[in-house]
Amino acid sequence: MTIRVRAFTETFPIKGAFVISRGSKTEAVVVVAEVSDGQHTGRGECVPYHRYGETVEGVLAAVESADVSGDHDALRRSMAPGAARNSLDCALWDLAAKKSGRRAWELAGLASPKAALTCFTLSIGTPESMAEAARNATESPLLKVKLGGDGDAERLRAIRSAVPKARLVVDANEGWSERNFVANMRACKETDVELVEQPLPAEADELLRSAERPVPVCADESVHVTADLDRLAGKYDAVNVKLDKAGGLTEALDLAREARRRGFRLMISCIVGSSLGIAPAMLVAQEADFVDLDGPLWLARDRTPGLRYSGGMVWPPEPELWG
Repeated sequence: MTIRVRAFTETFPIKGAFVISRGSKTEAVVVVAEVSDGQHTGRGECVPYHRYGETVEGVLAAVESADVSGDHDALRRSMAPGAARNSLDCALWDLAAKKSGRRAWELAGLASPKAALTCFTLSIGTPESMAEAARNATESPLLKVKLGGDGDAERLRAIRSAVPKARLVVDANEGWSERNFVANMRACKETDVELVEQPLPAEADELLRSAERPVPVCADESVHVTADLDRLAGKYDAVNVKLDKAGGLTEALDLAREARRRGFRLMISCIVGSSLGIAPAMLVAQEADFVDLDGPLWLARDRTPGLRYSGGMVWPPEPELWG
């Protein structure tokens, strides 16, 4: 049976701007992969990420030239991890679900997924602007605070003062250094932060082996696939699984299982994109300690149908969307 592949881009405006330590963006440009057997079509979405050397043009070309004649493991052998493989892997899961009339989680041997509490992200800004954003996030009891610059302790104290009952996790996006690591970690402990994500650059994270970690530290840029877990022991307490990093749902599920087996706590996260790209991650979210799947909430418009968000919760996808 011949599987045809089509790839194209879509652009979703962001409400305001999404700002992290590396810069800001006002729109999400996603690549959609469609795989068709002539009767059914499966879809997957990815977000090319400059941090990993990806471009929209390069991902489009990789998707369009990919060999999808085999199974998920064959795809993993023939393509490197990353956004392009993610879109195809998720599209193949969606195609299999449509052909069989069963949900993707059934095909994966998983229990029916339930709604999950998701983080809502606060872009980095001044202490005052971030405190105001935290106050306005009235439906979100779990906030993910983007940091990574001078003044992070002041930002945390302002946010904690504004929302004394909110749960906080921090994402420094590799923005800290040996110079400020200790002071920033102390500020996290002082403000009851539950998790600190990727405080140091991935190539300079050996400091974590010897530094005091009063708050658990989560690997993001330092972990992409299951094979990366070997070098995390002694440095990290948790791992952040992203489908775009792992190269698809198949690898993400394997990574999550092995991370759990090794005693790491688990976060499932995303890059800002539409509900189509987030939907497969809901299967991984079922076993996660922290869920950060708020990407569509940052969009001025999502695709229809999209994921359902309410009261800080996100619900699994309907079959019309994915899987």
